[in-house]
Amino acid sequence: MSTRQIRLGAMIHGVGHGWGEWRHPDALADASVNFGFYKHQARLAEAARFDFAFIADSLHIHARSSPHYLNRFEPLTILSALAAITERIGLVATVTVSYTEPFQVARQFASLDLISGGRAGWNVVTSWLSGTADNFGKAEHPPHAVRYRIAREHLEVVKGLWDSWEDDAFTRDKHSGQFFDPNKLHTLGHQGEFFKVKGPLNIQRSRQGQPVIFQAGVSEDGRHFAAQNADAIFVSPESFSDARDYYQDLKQRAARHGRDPQQLSILPGIRPIVGRDAAEVEDRYQQAVELVSIEDALVALGRPFNDYDFSRHDLDAPFPDLGTLGNDSHKGTSDQLKQLARDEGLTLRQLALRFSQPRRDFVGTPEQVADALQYWFENGAADGFIINSLLPDGLQAFTEQVVPLLQARGLLRREYQGQTLREHFGLAVPTNRNTLRRAQGAVA
Repeated sequence: MSTRQIRLGAMIHGVGHGWGEWRHPDALADASVNFGFYKHQARLAEAARFDFAFIADSLHIHARSSPHYLNRFEPLTILSALAAITERIGLVATVTVSYTEPFQVARQFASLDLISGGRAGWNVVTSWLSGTADNFGKAEHPPHAVRYRIAREHLEVVKGLWDSWEDDAFTRDKHSGQFFDPNKLHTLGHQGEFFKVKGPLNIQRSRQGQPVIFQAGVSEDGRHFAAQNADAIFVSPESFSDARDYYQDLKQRAARHGRDPQQLSILPGIRPIVGRDAAEVEDRYQQAVELVSIEDALVALGRPFNDYDFSRHDLDAPFPDLGTLGNDSHKGTSDQLKQLARDEGLTLRQLALRFSQPRRDFVGTPEQVADALQYWFENGAADGFIINSLLPDGLQAFTEQVVPLLQARGLLRREYQGQTLREHFGLAVPTNRNTLRRAQGAVA
């Protein structure tokens, strides 16, 4: 039996990640705004003892955006609702640092953390679509490097605000009339390059101390930020070798920052398709493939390049030379796509379909999918996986058919051992910085 176990997250993504999943005959066409759908998915994941459910987000749409992006729940709102009907599963939300104030973010996540009993996680993103600026009255979208400077300061401020109250600050002594110990309330007084925040925050810490920090660093700046700050990292590798290279790189970077690499979880996002035999596997795979049109694939390919319109190019000519396009958008992904096209001599059509159609790494019978997960996990490519469903019953098929195999192999828990998301990840409760300073005799 293995002592180290696979971590699993379920991406609950409404009508789907792409443009065509909603057209499947069995799909709920309103899933992205259907609470019953989210409740069912969260309960499936919790019954399978997943570590967390994840809600992605972005703040800019246009007429060609994918159906889920056009009409969906705001992450912290839906997760607060899910917190009331779940008990153990972690609840992770994407919130941007480029278009929010640290005080607001600190307060919202602290609230979710208390509502859920210490199950909140924050996926820190910088937002790459320049149109987002138009929704927040900004003259321009911050350049890539500036966004990561914003991210570092924003996260620093939020963590400082989460420590406004020491854990035993609220005495609530009715006899003496003391509601809190004033010596254990701390004003932050932050003044930096981008933010000026006095504090303190008007909500206490949860039982896990602070929400768990997630990130998805791909570019050089992103990898550096993630290795220094994240507890868990999402990644979308092209292959096993890419995943292993990324895994080794991020673990080494974490160690150079003085962190224990084993405390950092690398979680590739995958889109498994499970069938009970070879014929059903192929039928289900083809169902997913048929939901991807070349027109939609071109739109999807344009997103990392700041919604670039690829329809202006010849589909069957070599992938166009885009120069620095994408450098101020999703730099890591756009760089990878340009490099892949160069290395393999791909046409625009080939790259677009490669980007949008499901890969076969995790397509197969329950045994084959379990074998693939185990191989990646045991051979230095992943600490766990984010499960993204391509078919309407994708999560159910995975939890009913693959999860029992992983549990039988000792690779996945049969029961939750802890109550909080930190406990699921084996992370210690962070000591309140002000309590630490008090112990060192340095509290102001």
